[in-house]
Amino acid sequence: MLSHELMRNVVEVITREELEERLKGTPKGYVGIEPSGRVHLGTGLIIGNKVKDLMNAGVDMLVYLADWHAYINDKFGGDMEKIRLAGEYLKGVLGALDIHPRYLWADELVGEKNYWEKVIRIAKKTSLKRVKRAMTIMGRKEDEAELDSSKIIYPFMQVADIYDMEIEVALGGMDQRHAHMLARDVAPKLGYVKPVAVHTVILAGLKGAGRMDPIEAKMSKSKEGSAIFVDDAEDKIRKKMKKAYCPPEVEGNPVLQIAKHILFAYYIDKLIIPRPEKWGGDLTISSYEELEKIYAAGELHPMDLKAAVAEELVKILKPVREYVDKNDDIPRKLGWTQ
Repeated sequence: MLSHELMRNVVEVITREELEERLKGTPKGYVGIEPSGRVHLGTGLIIGNKVKDLMNAGVDMLVYLADWHAYINDKFGGDMEKIRLAGEYLKGVLGALDIHPRYLWADELVGEKNYWEKVIRIAKKTSLKRVKRAMTIMGRKEDEAELDSSKIIYPFMQVADIYDMEIEVALGGMDQRHAHMLARDVAPKLGYVKPVAVHTVILAGLKGAGRMDPIEAKMSKSKEGSAIFVDDAEDKIRKKMKKAYCPPEVEGNPVLQIAKHILFAYYIDKLIIPRPEKWGGDLTISSYEELEKIYAAGELHPMDLKAAVAEELVKILKPVREYVDKNDDIPRKLGWTQ
């Protein structure tokens, strides 16, 4: 039986029975992250905390710093020095959040002859149509391979990574589903163990998802005004939250998503909403379910909700800001303003 803690923010496990069986031992797990810029809430607090959950469940978790994948995906204009600086920054940020997995750079794998043999064997078992469909794992559309054919290699590399590291539990957001399913489907054809796939929720961008595909509307560092970064200054968090889309409805509400998937899931057991006496005074909410019910009934103003959520994030992210203050050379070299 998979624990409540392990299943927090998990949309699906493929398959639960396989994961239960593997947790009887110490399975190897991983999540691949492109060092592609600053770390937003989705990577730092959704994926990061799930890494920690899996470690607590007995999984030997590794964060795979996918530098060559970031190069293929045109991050930092293909400047590998900056990509690797961003990877070191990611390690520091996760450490500040008390997340301490093992790390491995893609560069340590791609120099091996056997790695590229795996890439070719995987490609031989995969149709062009399927690999193009899998390009969504890198935030790309199928037709982008027409201009840069290196992008076709990316999904094959991601599957080869899993086989080469003998990964038994592959973690990612729902946007990684195509690659993980490809790894599961090809594994028996090439004699590898099928990786169990654990897929988390995807946070909507601050501009709102509405009824859009959550993968299309996800929080993204490349979309202006979409993301709160874990190293944002206190005032910036408050300003971004103040501008966030927060409709009267629950569905597609990014502020409520943060309250549900970050605050109540990991950090608080009650949310205090400061309000003037004329509006009923301070409100103490003891669960996300209660928050959703009160908000849906129109008993809580969006601005009061946004202010309270912002203050909780300010507290949660304080260790990251302290890390940045002591290690500001990397953001400076990368040209980031906090």
